[in-house]
Amino acid sequence: MQKLTCTDKPTFDAFFGSRYCENAEYTFTNLFMWREMLNLRWAVEDDVLYIFSSNEEIFAAWQPIGEQDKMQDAITKILRVADEMRGDKKFMFVVVEKIFADELARYPHAKFNITAERDNFDYVYLAQDLINLSGRKFHGKKNHLNAFRKEYPDARYVPITEEIIPQCREELNAWSAVHKRANPDDPFIGYEQAAIHEIFDHFDRFKLKGGAILLDGKVVAFTFGERLNSDTAVIHVEKADPSVRGIYAAINQNFVTREWSDMTYINREEDMGIDGLRQAKESYRPIKLIEKFNATLA
Repeated sequence: MQKLTCTDKPTFDAFFGSRYCENAEYTFTNLFMWREMLNLRWAVEDDVLYIFSSNEEIFAAWQPIGEQDKMQDAITKILRVADEMRGDKKFMFVVVEKIFADELARYPHAKFNITAERDNFDYVYLAQDLINLSGRKFHGKKNHLNAFRKEYPDARYVPITEEIIPQCREELNAWSAVHKRANPDDPFIGYEQAAIHEIFDHFDRFKLKGGAILLDGKVVAFTFGERLNSDTAVIHVEKADPSVRGIYAAINQNFVTREWSDMTYINREEDMGIDGLRQAKESYRPIKLIEKFNATLA
């Protein structure tokens, strides 16, 4: 098994692009961003992509990516690898889709305890809902957006380019500093900050779409994402200066309008069990949630 590097993107894109995947975990960008924190390793065998991660307590296998008729054999291979490599660690499958959870349920050589992980469910919205914010259910969001437009008539949306990335980095650092002061024991903030900087280092290589809002020549919000499947875009990152009223509503609506109006759905990823984030994601009225499951040997 090998570590993940930038040069592996074409291999992963080929596997992920060969199927209709709704799970935002299975994009090269997500895997690359969190590869160090998750200690990711990967391999390809018999036209199946295998992904593993580990920490001090758990050796984990992700959903193998390949033809459906190879999944039962893939489970056998994964269990063999786990026996060889996990040592004293607990083994589990993580963030798998329903279709693979069903494969685990009918696997004849072992029994699994399969659990839905609600904190990891992806929120999916109709793109036109996020663009138009029409009707009573979006009344509050429309008010926030209108307040932003009224208070900041000179604010300007621009696509992320090499020229604007340094200002996006400044906003990222400012956002991270505020959240580190509020949550000094949370290592995730630092990991995310470093991961986003690394994505900016390779922005063109990752073929991402991004957008930023400029106010008095300064970036006060930025976001980026990519196509997830034939009808869905996924938003990986959204950061903004919370002191600017309505800024989150503005960057969300502008980005989808300018970059993703040809998509049916927008996946805005999971809430990680954070109450405020869950409330914010639910307030945009998702049309569906993408289930994800973990599984341990019974």
